[in-house]
Amino acid sequence: MRYSKMLLPTLKESPSDAEVVSQKLMMRAGMIRKVAAGIYTLLPLGLRAVRNVERIIREEMNRAGAQEVSMPVVIPAELWQESGRWDEYGKELLRLRDRHDREFCLGPTHEEVVTDMVRREVRSYRELPLNLYQIQTKFRDEIRPRFGLMRGREFVMKDAYSFHATAESLDAEYENMYRAYTRIFERCGLAFRAVEAETGAIGGRFSHEFMVLAESGEDAIASCAKCAYAANIERAEVREPEALKPASGQAVERVSTPGMKTIEEVSAFLKTRPELMIKTLIYETDKGLVAALVRGDHQINEFKLKKVTGAQWVKLAEEAQVQKATGAPVGFAGPVKLSIPIYADFGVRNISDGFTGANELDAHLKHVNASRDFHAAYADLRNAEAGDRCPRCEGTFEIKRGIEVGHIFKLGTKYSEAMGATFLDEEGKERVITMGCYGIGVGRTAAAAIEQNHDEAGIIWPRPLAPFDCMVLPVNVKDEETRKAAEALYDELRSEMEVLLDDRDERAGVKFKDADLIGIPVRVTIGERNLKQGKVEIKERRSGDVRLVDLKEAAVEVKKSLS
Repeated sequence: MRYSKMLLPTLKESPSDAEVVSQKLMMRAGMIRKVAAGIYTLLPLGLRAVRNVERIIREEMNRAGAQEVSMPVVIPAELWQESGRWDEYGKELLRLRDRHDREFCLGPTHEEVVTDMVRREVRSYRELPLNLYQIQTKFRDEIRPRFGLMRGREFVMKDAYSFHATAESLDAEYENMYRAYTRIFERCGLAFRAVEAETGAIGGRFSHEFMVLAESGEDAIASCAKCAYAANIERAEVREPEALKPASGQAVERVSTPGMKTIEEVSAFLKTRPELMIKTLIYETDKGLVAALVRGDHQINEFKLKKVTGAQWVKLAEEAQVQKATGAPVGFAGPVKLSIPIYADFGVRNISDGFTGANELDAHLKHVNASRDFHAAYADLRNAEAGDRCPRCEGTFEIKRGIEVGHIFKLGTKYSEAMGATFLDEEGKERVITMGCYGIGVGRTAAAAIEQNHDEAGIIWPRPLAPFDCMVLPVNVKDEETRKAAEALYDELRSEMEVLLDDRDERAGVKFKDADLIGIPVRVTIGERNLKQGKVEIKERRSGDVRLVDLKEAAVEVKKSLS
């Protein structure tokens, strides 16, 4: 491709509304342009990178035995009403009506559509298992779209759905998809971890997220330094701590703490450590109010609380509810003599001579002994932290940042049961199909690659995702010998790889800055001085290594650099 013929509008400065590295660099490199909040046009350079991600995904999904289909973006409300998600999904579901006043939505995901298709076409266990996938545009009306392709409203996703006669068959396909995803992200040239995760709005009983490791990642990952265990911070298991020293036996004592509400304020005022504080949070659930206890230096994990209580949802109680349940304003709740159900993290169980709210304005209690002064149901209720012991081995956790690019789920029968997707087994009995679901954010993967691979000058593409493999850069296109040498090398290389010829009549400095910005793996610079000696300069974008080679050997040397 000739630069002079390509729509590649690079920018010297980042747009003021660009927030993260990938968004800034994709805008500056002429890869994307904003149309509306969370909606972008992919320009030629950006589309080439995204197509490379799609190609790798498609090859590995086909290799894994999945079959590609294409489902509609516009979905009738009836299908979502059957699954129950029409009312549950919330405002992220963009709803619309046609000229006949029939309700539709723009698909944020396609469980309902694919389940409807399979229930119409599959009749027998002989037709199972089945894995169907598509690479298609989705729309989720995010309340605050941000970060360019990382969290847009309109985005391209690979979503696959598998259908099975047995749970054992689903388990086998889940492992098959796990291996396929591992190959996909390895081929993309990314550093990543597969982590246990919550299933969220998709549902199901088990899932893994595939996280590209990057300091800018939105998600925290607890990763064992010794074994392969890793989990999203929402799901990471925390081992029960060892016992603390015995209590002193002193009776509970009320102390005045005027205006002191936070852990930091109270612990400083009472001259104690936050880990001896019992933080009491009042939650509203669909089953009523509950109290959740964690150590003062720990953070409650609402996903774990929801599981332990068996509730469909949990949320922090309103101030009036807290006042009614505890007799005190927010900030002074404590478990002693509390009449609502109490759930406590394992870390609370061994607290002795601790401190907690007195359920009274401007007052706290000291010398609280968890095993003596209140009754609670104990469980793992907090977020994992660096240094926590791994639940699988004797190692400890490291906390890393990650960008979710893929998510695989064991859905079970959530959708098939609701929508009547059944099959006849070997005995002719009707049974509900068991399902799995497997997604990859295509544009997000390209953006995550930039978050992980960049420097102060611009993007450093992993070769498999690079929009071009090589750039041929004649310093002065007005010089006939330089131009001819560049054209000849360009013609020689492009029969074997994707090449961009920077044939613009621009200053060398401008060309070099653009080359570094767009991040093509190898650049061949052809200048008059070197050319007189029969030499050209090869620069590798990632390492920065520069070497002079014979013009006649340039094509071979470029291929060596890319190998």
